[in-house]
Amino acid sequence: MGAADLVPGVSGGTIAFIAGIYEELIYSIKKISGEVLKLVLQLKIKEAIKETPLGFLVPLFLGVASAFLFLSRGLAYLLEAHPVYLWSLFFGLILASVWVVKKRVVTWDWWDIGVFAISAIASYLLVGLVPTHTPSTYAFMFLTGAIAICAMILPGVSGSFLLLVMGKYEQILTALVERDIATLALVGLGAVVGLSVFSRIVSYLFERYHDVVVAVLTGFMVGSLRKVWPWKEIITTRINSEGHVVPVVERNILPDSYGSEFLLSIGLAVIGAVLILRLDKLHVVDEHTEDVDPELAKKHARALKGQKH
Repeated sequence: MGAADLVPGVSGGTIAFIAGIYEELIYSIKKISGEVLKLVLQLKIKEAIKETPLGFLVPLFLGVASAFLFLSRGLAYLLEAHPVYLWSLFFGLILASVWVVKKRVVTWDWWDIGVFAISAIASYLLVGLVPTHTPSTYAFMFLTGAIAICAMILPGVSGSFLLLVMGKYEQILTALVERDIATLALVGLGAVVGLSVFSRIVSYLFERYHDVVVAVLTGFMVGSLRKVWPWKEIITTRINSEGHVVPVVERNILPDSYGSEFLLSIGLAVIGAVLILRLDKLHVVDEHTEDVDPELAKKHARALKGQKH
């Protein structure tokens, strides 16, 4: 999830969704920012720790944080030096993810198909937005964190890409590399508030409109394929803070040739797709964990049952 969130156009929420932990993630965030926070404010620390789904959140948080700290340089290098190969891998990941996730809607009716189409078009248009210049005030950095974190846990919508659109991707990536605590604290505080609000909205929608929400999220993933198409033509560029020329507006094109680069790109896309399909077979989610919202667990079990039939 952390590695995906570092790449503009790829969502960590997509990884959570295909891994089968998305609903558990939303419920855990909701619980932490609700029941657990209330107990902490009442100084009932032992009760708060007991209510916290530590077995789920601690390893997940450590994994995401490790990716942010140790992979930011590597991914920045790959985006600059080998973008076609990196995009190919993620294209295969997301394409296979669409196939896996769509099976979680037990029965596709006309309403599900309609919202799927609308969300796919909306996502397609969203990822085509041109980056803009925005202020670097404390308030806007806080807002940036709130908006980006919501997208980061929403499958098909990339938090990093929204940072790029808001003109804050490079600034925050630099803050991660240089350990700029002040900037990271502002963005982090916004992320905490954004997660608290957004998790409640998504949890409510999952509990009442599960199949419709899955259809919408699947549409988001389909639309996001526009952003991760490997072959692009640069229309306009700019000079970043380090003096490097970086693309601003790009257009998807067919590959110039079908030689070794094309074959390797196809191979990476296939590897990405196989990884996702294999992950789906493993059923990594433990349906009986006590950390999962009972209502969400029932709906997830119903979706899995539908897949077997």
